[in-house]
Amino acid sequence: MRHVPPPAEELALLDHELAWLDTRRLQLLNRRAWLVGVLGAPAAPSPFPVPAARPQAPAVPYAPSAPAHGTQNVLLVLGGLLLTVAAIAFTLFSWGEMGIAGRSAVLAAVTAGALVAPALLLARKLPSTAEAVAALALVLTVLDAFALHAVAAPGTDGLVFSAVASAVLAAVWALYGLLLGGLRVPLPAAVVAGQLPLVLTAWAAGAPAAGFGWALLVTAAADVAVVSWGRGLAVRVTAAVGAGVTGPVALLIGLGLSVSAGGPLAAAGPGALLLAGAGVALAGAWRAPKEWAVAAGAVAGLASVAAVGGVLRTGLPWNWSVVVYLLCGIALSPVLRLRVPQPVGRGLLGASAAVMAGALVWASPVVAAVLLGPVSGLADVWSGAPEGFRGALGPSMPWPASVASPVVLVVVAGVLAALRLGWARGTFVAPPRGWLVAAEAGATVLGWGAVPALLAVADVPYAVAVGVELLLVGGLLALAVRRGHGAVPLTALACALVGAVSVGLLALAAEPATYAVFGALLVLFAGAAARSEAVVVRSVLAVGSVLCAIVVATAAGASLGWSAPRSAPVVLVVPAVTVLLGARLRVAAVALSLEAAGAFGALVAVGLSVTDAPFLALVLALCGVLAAGSAVRPERRPAAGHLAAALFVAAMWVRLGASGVTAPEAYTLPVSVVAFAVGYLRGRTDPAVSSWVAYGPALSTTMVPSLVVAWTDTGWPRPLLLGAAALVATLVGARLRLQAPLVLGGSVLALVGLHELAPHVVQVLDALPRWAPPALAGLLLLAVGATYEQRLRDARRVRQSLGRMR
Repeated sequence: MRHVPPPAEELALLDHELAWLDTRRLQLLNRRAWLVGVLGAPAAPSPFPVPAARPQAPAVPYAPSAPAHGTQNVLLVLGGLLLTVAAIAFTLFSWGEMGIAGRSAVLAAVTAGALVAPALLLARKLPSTAEAVAALALVLTVLDAFALHAVAAPGTDGLVFSAVASAVLAAVWALYGLLLGGLRVPLPAAVVAGQLPLVLTAWAAGAPAAGFGWALLVTAAADVAVVSWGRGLAVRVTAAVGAGVTGPVALLIGLGLSVSAGGPLAAAGPGALLLAGAGVALAGAWRAPKEWAVAAGAVAGLASVAAVGGVLRTGLPWNWSVVVYLLCGIALSPVLRLRVPQPVGRGLLGASAAVMAGALVWASPVVAAVLLGPVSGLADVWSGAPEGFRGALGPSMPWPASVASPVVLVVVAGVLAALRLGWARGTFVAPPRGWLVAAEAGATVLGWGAVPALLAVADVPYAVAVGVELLLVGGLLALAVRRGHGAVPLTALACALVGAVSVGLLALAAEPATYAVFGALLVLFAGAAARSEAVVVRSVLAVGSVLCAIVVATAAGASLGWSAPRSAPVVLVVPAVTVLLGARLRVAAVALSLEAAGAFGALVAVGLSVTDAPFLALVLALCGVLAAGSAVRPERRPAAGHLAAALFVAAMWVRLGASGVTAPEAYTLPVSVVAFAVGYLRGRTDPAVSSWVAYGPALSTTMVPSLVVAWTDTGWPRPLLLGAAALVATLVGARLRLQAPLVLGGSVLALVGLHELAPHVVQVLDALPRWAPPALAGLLLLAVGATYEQRLRDARRVRQSLGRMR
């Protein structure tokens, strides 16, 4: 509830606020008067009277702001850089002009002064200046080390001296930063210097790669300790960066040595390095922030897998080494049962998942070769069944090097299934829903892919491979049509469809296998569609069964020795069956999918017969019969009726053209008269019927073939009669407001006129100069562009007028 103060308290608050507002207003007015005076312009009269300041809140006079800290820092940094450059130049170029005593005295005095000055500046509360001088002092100590090596120990090995000098400098800078706690530069600089001693020592000693790895790892461990217990954010960030560089380099060195090791003893040393790196990463992850803890946990997991797997895999070929690493990665999964910080556990699980993903990437080419390999057999359909399974897949894979791929798939599928079972029983903490779905789908896909991969690796006989894949498709379909929801049924359906395509392509190698496989697939898809309760699954399965039936029908024509056009009517049996089944199915979506697949079969039949005009006319007529049969149903009547009319007309045109008829009117006019009578009676009984349905078939049956012949006819009677008929149809359509006669008659009339005027237009164009047609076209475009809006409105009115016609 909102607190409402008593009236006396609220009045006191209002008085206080008003007094503050008056004071602030007086300040702004004073500032305005000062600005006006500076600019030399007369002050404009204030629209409000200036009240006097209240005694309890006197006005604060304006004071210019102090210089920004950014400007001060820039000046200090520039000064420190100039002094540093001067010191380096003095050391490098002016060193030889002074004696040993002078040189030592100058460097010692300058360095001592630079080291002492920050303490005095901090005492006078000048921290920024102290930071700049301290940075200069650190650079001077490096120059002192350089000078010391050049004068006092010129014969000492440079790497050894650098290693000792970096260690001494790191210790001195760290002590200096601890003594002067107000400085922020020395401690991070000490951390940076601490990255060098061990690496330089290993380099000076000529250590092997393992020595460098241990030097980097010990340095990374020291950095992790500084990150965990160091003082100050800058120190911890610098150490974290150092650990992020030295640690991964050390682990990469250990991984390279472990992979290239030839025996268990040779792999033990790199394994110890990797295990030590895993321990360092875990130690850092234990106290790191959430995101860094996840990354460190993942690094620790991957390092431990590489360490143990590198020892166990020695003596094995690389394909089985992948299995060893995979098993080591899976061994990280029980971290779910351990009491570790959640971010660390997530990182370890991420490492396990990364190992499994890498193994799957290695094994996936085998599955792809098994599924896509039969595509190469499309060029040799029914050329004969090969002896082994690999013979039907083509030379796309080095099979002896892939023998472990099915094992990888099975193992990962088992892990995913075990995780899903553990989540269901409450053994593990259930993740979000998306992870559950991914585990179910992944286990299903990998389990399915392992079977054909195993068949290919084992090179089983062709018949065995085809039979096993058919059984696998049947099992997946049974799993897909089971009741309930989840990722498994849909994933099983997708796998079944892909497997059906693969085994279907595989079966095209032999004629008996084609009939056996596609017949079995037809039965499986149809049975699964009948048992499924999900509409989407039933629709997909119904389409699959129709496609299998189309393949069987096409193969039947080829087996009988018929040509492609003669086989087309056999293929039309499948669309005929889909029309009958579609009328009896109660689910509209399933019926529509079934009939759409049947329509695809009709297109296949048309494509088969397109090279033979008589058979094409027969196929078009049969398709028209099927469309007319579908039009009997009220829900299919609008689309199927128009399609049936178009198919019948197209069949007539093709038949006339195939028969070499030069006077098609003798055949089309009687049909048009009958069709016109039927359309007229239909229009009388149903006034709402479209003119395209009533009169479109009658008009197009005669006009279109006549127009095609008229364009190749050199005489004048046919174009004249056709133009007159088209003119009559156009006038009647405009008078009775019928769209079909108006559009068809006007289109035919325009084309006939164009045909008659074409020779004269050509003569005129030949007589004109070459620049005239482009000029006329440009003028036309300019005219149209200038009146574009009006033409657009005219076109819109014409479209609306046509739309209102019947």
